[in-house]
Amino acid sequence: MAETSAVVVVTGANGLVGEAVCRALRERSAQVRAVVRREGAAPVLEGVEEHVGDFADEAFAAQVVQGTDAVVTTVHPMGSGREVQHEVAVVGTPVIARAARDAGVTRLVHVSTAGVYDRSDGVGDVAEDGPLLPEGSGDYPDTKNATDAALAQVEGLTTVLVRPPAIMGAAETSIWNTLRPNEVRGGARGANPDKSFAWVHVNDLADMLADVAVGAVPTADDPAAGVVEGATTPVLVAGEAATWRDYHGAVTEALGVEPEWTDEPVWRGQLVTERAHRWGWAPRVSLSEALAELKQGLHA
Repeated sequence: MAETSAVVVVTGANGLVGEAVCRALRERSAQVRAVVRREGAAPVLEGVEEHVGDFADEAFAAQVVQGTDAVVTTVHPMGSGREVQHEVAVVGTPVIARAARDAGVTRLVHVSTAGVYDRSDGVGDVAEDGPLLPEGSGDYPDTKNATDAALAQVEGLTTVLVRPPAIMGAAETSIWNTLRPNEVRGGARGANPDKSFAWVHVNDLADMLADVAVGAVPTADDPAAGVVEGATTPVLVAGEAATWRDYHGAVTEALGVEPEWTDEPVWRGQLVTERAHRWGWAPRVSLSEALAELKQGLHA
């Protein structure tokens, strides 16, 4: 793994993705400015410096990005109401993006989501140029799409929209390893077993985010070859093919309950990750390893 002397800002550094990105950046010898809202919340790692503040505050954003090489933004309050999601993500994230641009920061790496794409029955495989969901599809996809669009309007900045599907990984705040299984405990056990379950492990996602941030992925005129300088480039990341029979079956088995299989129309395609692979990324965590981690956590 190539070492670097880069200085990188990470917003939401105490979250599932943010903490993993901090670790991945330190593995690459980058210095990290970890932005959190509460003192003492940043990962305790050598080379990680905690910065307490609101990245949507112009003065704080301008201060924290000075003298850095990249910014990684990971914050989106998806469990909150639409107004909060809009204020934090759609309004707030471009503030630090503009500050980064004005400070001459090389790259902004934003955690978007594959959830912005239409993945309904009959759509088939989805690549970066696939159709986006229309406005009115839900608070989360609407505000994620709006955030991506707002970042694309920040001219003079090289922006990468990394779009993961379901993010697997052990943590109390993990949607797919903790919160969704809690819903199953509460009785939400219905799922079509043939529905595609697109996923990526948080550590593999962090590898992509860190590699882009430190410049391990080169700039290029063609997004198939690298990051397009001065433009906004989306890239999909996903692990091996899986279905809800794999995920939901593992959760219900670990909890000792019976799944309720349904047969409604569902998406059966896959996320096309050719661009990510051409950039040099490849997932290291297998489906069996991710599900074993999930089951271990639920048993514990």
